[in-house]
Amino acid sequence: MSAAAADLTGLTADEVTQRVADGRVNDVPDAPVRTLGEIIRANVFTPVNAILLSLLVLILVADAPGDALFVGVVVSNSIIGIVQELRARRELRRLAVLSEPRARVRRDGESHEIDVGGVVADDLLELASGDQVVVDGEVLAGVGLEVDESLLTGESDAVAKPPGERVMSGSFVAAGSGVYRADGIGAASYAAALSEEARRFALVDSELRRGVNQILRVLVWLIPPASALLLWRLLGAEDLWQEALRGTVGAAVAMVPDGLVLLTSLAFVAGVIALARRRALAKELAAVELLARVDTLCLDKTGTITTGEISFESVQPMGGWDAAAVTDALGAMAAADPSPNPTTAAIAAACPAPGGWQVVDVEPFSSARKWASVAFAEQGLFYIGAPDMLLAPGDGEARDCVQGWAAAGRRVLLLSQADGGAVAAGGDGLAPDRHAVAVVVLGDTIRHDAPEILAYFRDQGVDLKVISGDNAATVSAVAQRAGVPGAEAYVDARQLPTDAAELGAAMESTAVFGRVTPHQKRAMVGALQAGGRTVAMTGDGVNDVLALKDADMGIAMGSGSAASRAVAELVILDDSFATLPRVVDEGRKVINNVERVSNLFIAKAAYALLITAAIGIMGVSFPFLPRHLTLIGTFSIGVPGIFLALAPSTELVRPGFLRRILRFSVPAGAVAAACTMVVYEVARRATETTLIEARTVATMTLLGLGLVILVVTSRPLRPWKIVLAGVMALLYVVVMAAGGLRDYFELDLPAAWLWGPVCAAVVVGGAAIAALPRFVHSPRWFAYRRSRGTGLDGEQVDSEPVGARSAVPRPGSRTGDSASGSSQSQHDPATAGPPAGSGTGEGT
Repeated sequence: MSAAAADLTGLTADEVTQRVADGRVNDVPDAPVRTLGEIIRANVFTPVNAILLSLLVLILVADAPGDALFVGVVVSNSIIGIVQELRARRELRRLAVLSEPRARVRRDGESHEIDVGGVVADDLLELASGDQVVVDGEVLAGVGLEVDESLLTGESDAVAKPPGERVMSGSFVAAGSGVYRADGIGAASYAAALSEEARRFALVDSELRRGVNQILRVLVWLIPPASALLLWRLLGAEDLWQEALRGTVGAAVAMVPDGLVLLTSLAFVAGVIALARRRALAKELAAVELLARVDTLCLDKTGTITTGEISFESVQPMGGWDAAAVTDALGAMAAADPSPNPTTAAIAAACPAPGGWQVVDVEPFSSARKWASVAFAEQGLFYIGAPDMLLAPGDGEARDCVQGWAAAGRRVLLLSQADGGAVAAGGDGLAPDRHAVAVVVLGDTIRHDAPEILAYFRDQGVDLKVISGDNAATVSAVAQRAGVPGAEAYVDARQLPTDAAELGAAMESTAVFGRVTPHQKRAMVGALQAGGRTVAMTGDGVNDVLALKDADMGIAMGSGSAASRAVAELVILDDSFATLPRVVDEGRKVINNVERVSNLFIAKAAYALLITAAIGIMGVSFPFLPRHLTLIGTFSIGVPGIFLALAPSTELVRPGFLRRILRFSVPAGAVAAACTMVVYEVARRATETTLIEARTVATMTLLGLGLVILVVTSRPLRPWKIVLAGVMALLYVVVMAAGGLRDYFELDLPAAWLWGPVCAAVVVGGAAIAALPRFVHSPRWFAYRRSRGTGLDGEQVDSEPVGARSAVPRPGSRTGDSASGSSQSQHDPATAGPPAGSGTGEGT
């Protein structure tokens, strides 16, 4: 490398300026966020709006502009959708700046960190472990540089990149460091999409959206024939064709779930904005929903359960070495690493580099092999890394010491020396003859909120799996102190089977795994998913990237590697572990509220279809005008739906979204349709009753039953929900009491005797609707809810008060004290080496 050193000074300032003037810059295109014009078009020109605008044309043809109130839904849908999407885009752009990768370039012989878009052709870029390769180029120099290209090619093994090899943007550095010259820049670079991915705003597919879209597809097929049948029958029943057209338009307006798509998107977007304000960047709208559906959470230990701030604690020399010589060896090895990781940096801070140690060869640390080596001209070849990998058969004293510290929850490294004065780092192979020099003890503090957060997930029925590259006993001790259930039993991942089915069985029975390689983490996630689980993975390092990408939901820490942030669906920018319950809360709010809103709209579509079918068969006047159904929809669905879509809701997410909606909404709509038709027919057949009076009592009955459906779907009830339904009923009373409004809506105060059928229908029909949830939920589901301590619709059935299981972990909860004590009681300081009491305080 010394001969090439003159070639690694990089471009001069004048050369950079010239390339910028020539346009030879890394002109990274904006991520595919929608422009203002695209947002307006997407929210205005929707299928629902198209249907409603078509009905508007028909109602104008019928010369009844007063029945065009439903066009207000088009306006409100469009305005609310545009405003919310613009708010979400602004929030995501603000946070994405903190998450985007940066490039380190050499210019005029100095290193600078710049935006990816500031790279120019022929720039020299530096690479270190965990970095994302942001532009294509040729490697000029490197020390043990290995690049993982699995995100591009699917190849599972890291690829060595000696000088002369090419690196492709979108890959990431698995080990070592290096310098390369940029030649593939701009839109032609794969990184143009990947590096800006954090700014993507997309209405991606999800279970909720799939369910809503299925409902819409069915209704699109049902509405035209039902409307055609009704129009044909009304043309024979009405004296004027305009009245037949008005009735048909009224039925079609009721059958269209006009606000369902809007309120679904509104709930998603509101969740994204809420998370953004907590410094959690959701790259996709579906990320809000995903964590609420997760039943298995896989955790990396370092940087997730622990703070990731490594501290050097002590060394225990072996085999006649003294502390000063061990400190010199550690300092020399740390100084030889051109791109130190946090562990190496902690050693370097405590062990100054000695003089006289001339480096001959370096093999940087790799998560796959779990050790690093440095060969010195006079002192020979040294290794440092995982004791499990480096311990030789004759290192009995070191083995006992390592086991003691690991049982105490400390992170332990082994410093070894090759026998015979070897002076080559040895690639992936270890010198067969080597001996332990010292045991290095490191400290890593458990996050102060980790026990409470893990207790929260445990209480919510989420299985916790800790998968770490550290010593299995160390991981177990830390997991016990953090309160992970079943952490006292652990498995060394080197003993795990490679068969997917056998690996899945091992994952089901064990909670803690140590010495896990990056590709094993990926396989573990896949095995859990193959078993029908919905898996979230948290991590911050390059060794977590593959598992983060394959998990149903990848969660990266903001301080983690650029590669981990690039592939994760959710990035916690402030590294606050306490954000995860908030994400669950937002996801539950979205799922539960969209279900409630969907119940309202599907019940409306159901009773509209059934009433349309009944009138089509009977051949009588339609019981509603379009303005009547607009009034009913506004007071029983539209206005309350907005409040329900944004209301707090942290009940456990239930499986079977679409099936459950249909099992409630269709029967509820049928009850409402039947009761309304009975009252309408009773009034219509009475000789002293006018058609306006018959339509008025039908409107009153359907509105009353619509409010019952609103209250039932709003459970668990809260005072504000009851008040909301009461206010909607009061607003209808105001319409009836105000003569001008009553005349505009073509309503009339019914005769006194008609109040009896109306009240009876609302009471009987309301009772039937209120009883539906008990018949809708299967005994199996009810047993599941009982096992969780909750009844129907999230109501508590045990002694714990409603709302006690909040999204915020309960302060002072006991999560891992007994486990910690157990870990200490098994530790024997006399044989293991560490002093008594060392198992408390800090973890790894």
